[in-house]
Amino acid sequence: MGGEFLPGRFRGNSSPPCSSSPTTAVFCNPKNHQKKMYGDATNWNEDEYRESILKEREIQTRTVFRTAWAPNPNPDAFVVASSDGTLAFHSMSSLVSQSAAFGYSKGEDFMVAAPEGVVRAHEGPAYDVKFYGEDEDALLLSCGDDGRVRGWKWRDFADSTENLVKPLLELTNPQHKGPWGALSPMPEINAISVDPQSASVYTAAGDSCAYCWDMESGKIKMTFKGHSDYLHCLVSRSSASQILTGSEDGTARIWDCKTGKCIKLIGCQEKKSRFRISSMALDESESWLACGQGKNIAVWNLPASECVSTISSPAHVQDVMFDEKQILSVGAEPLLRRFDLNGALLSQIHCAPSSAFSVSLHPAGVVAVGGYGGLVDVISQFGSHLCTFRSSLL
Repeated sequence: MGGEFLPGRFRGNSSPPCSSSPTTAVFCNPKNHQKKMYGDATNWNEDEYRESILKEREIQTRTVFRTAWAPNPNPDAFVVASSDGTLAFHSMSSLVSQSAAFGYSKGEDFMVAAPEGVVRAHEGPAYDVKFYGEDEDALLLSCGDDGRVRGWKWRDFADSTENLVKPLLELTNPQHKGPWGALSPMPEINAISVDPQSASVYTAAGDSCAYCWDMESGKIKMTFKGHSDYLHCLVSRSSASQILTGSEDGTARIWDCKTGKCIKLIGCQEKKSRFRISSMALDESESWLACGQGKNIAVWNLPASECVSTISSPAHVQDVMFDEKQILSVGAEPLLRRFDLNGALLSQIHCAPSSAFSVSLHPAGVVAVGGYGGLVDVISQFGSHLCTFRSSLL
């Protein structure tokens, strides 16, 4: 925390770190340590200064857990889910324009971009966001630490500039009864997967279960029980009427959606050598599965029930996805890596978040990487950085 100071007071002594005359306040900029004049001290507003410092720190300590591109042939609109519980909608054209005008001479590292629309979606962090549908009538779904899935009509969300648009859908995780009828705490929902063909939404919960929700009734159609610890991720394999789940218990499971039974267990069975399944992805054909586990990515051929390769990474893997027959990976390092199915490293691109939790790909080839610091890095299909930004607060 070198060069920074506590809001309202300074570490180590009772006076500011830079000397000042009785009528002029001079402070060190915590970013570049250059002296700046802030005017007549008689007009100094301690409350405003304290609020500005707290707001800046809140922005810089947020985490982007998920980004998702809106259903549009052109890579323009995407949604950012953050640790402050907000969903923010950004326009690529606006971001690129702001980025071109952004000046780094002020000592600012990254531009702070005002979203086109924003909503307070959850009490606590928002962990995942998905689109249910492929046009403007699609629903925007999110889940979070409050154990709820909420859904908005995308058209209404995109047209709203303030935190006024109300959700059309709300699904609440079940609570379990204990002794004397006491209810358990609300388990968080860490991931969503959608299957419009069966009008279903699947959720990965903190009670070690996955749930299948009926989108018409809003009721639970099926519960998938078998993991011994909470779930991090899941994907729907609609072509085989299956879902796949990844858990803190170090295993991935394949489930039959018709019976609710686990039909295959993937992962190490030795507790001492287990790493959590942090992320998973299916390719477009739903024949290939990538599982992020610790510092490895396991690549499975599902029709053959065979692990064809294990890809090693210098840092823990936190998200994976397919780009045709290639795998994109981000993790606890500021790098976006691209591998082939055999594990050969094809490219790596430096990205802004020091630890990245989300990688999302638009069909046009544009990639959005989100992570620590509330940062989002948008990278073109050619590997160039289109823009890097932080969302401003609600």
